[in-house]
Amino acid sequence: MLGYLASRLAQTVFVLLGVVTVAFLITNLIPADPARMLAGRQASEETVAGIRSQLGLDKPLYMQYGRYVGGLARGDLGRSYQQRTDIRTLLLSRLPATLQLTAGGIFFELLFGIPLGILAALYAGRALDKVVMVFAFLGVSAPQFALGLILLYVFAYRFALLPLGGYGTPQHLILPALTLAVTGAGWYARVMRGAMIETLQADYIRTGTAKGLARRRVVVKHALRNAVLPVIAMIGLDIGLLMGGVVVVESVFAWPGIGQLAWQAIQVLDIPVIMGTVLLTAFFIVLGNLLADLVYPLVDPRIRYG
Repeated sequence: MLGYLASRLAQTVFVLLGVVTVAFLITNLIPADPARMLAGRQASEETVAGIRSQLGLDKPLYMQYGRYVGGLARGDLGRSYQQRTDIRTLLLSRLPATLQLTAGGIFFELLFGIPLGILAALYAGRALDKVVMVFAFLGVSAPQFALGLILLYVFAYRFALLPLGGYGTPQHLILPALTLAVTGAGWYARVMRGAMIETLQADYIRTGTAKGLARRRVVVKHALRNAVLPVIAMIGLDIGLLMGGVVVVESVFAWPGIGQLAWQAIQVLDIPVIMGTVLLTAFFIVLGNLLADLVYPLVDPRIRYG
């Protein structure tokens, strides 16, 4: 296990370096000038050139890249062009809100997705299965921006059951977490249905049923334990994907997290902030995959890492 962890950690370093390289090239090849945006449209060329020199943007791209990677090696993520604040401080101040929203989204995904997938598998080919699959298709296809506005109108404006936006209480979390979860719940339902149907056709399930075991015991104790493995892999991915996919949701609900910070940085081309949010998201994707791999042996003792 220790050898496996060491190997995965080494891979993590290379993955994050690759993400940093691609993100750095993309942000610096955009046909826009951060110095001009920072100085304003009415600023003179001398002022813009001075800001560009102060930020180090007048250096060749390879020198800028080397300086950034060297700073990362020392734990320095740089400073925001606009806010003049250390990137690490900005990210840490926004991280709790995004982690809370991510946890809420995963909770609602599992709450709806897994039971619906199980029901669809148990009634495969029947009316209930078709209804669940229609729900899953609509959930996967629904634009988060439109869905968030609909939920706000119905539950916050029309019936005033929940806050219109903001952050700070469990009531504020419900609508953005539901918005974030609808797409994932559809995917979980489809994956769970497929895994359960395949597991229910296995020989040991048929043997247990032939021996007279109760249907509930066969499904819950035997089939579900094996069918849930693909879902565990999805949860690991969701930890990172939801971290990166909260931009729209946080904007709609005025949620002060990493996504809102990234959107604000994109609007003004604040490259250090963009790079910091991308790197943090990539880190959580890698971390989620690693946690999923570590949980596998706990769910299925047959899995061993040498």
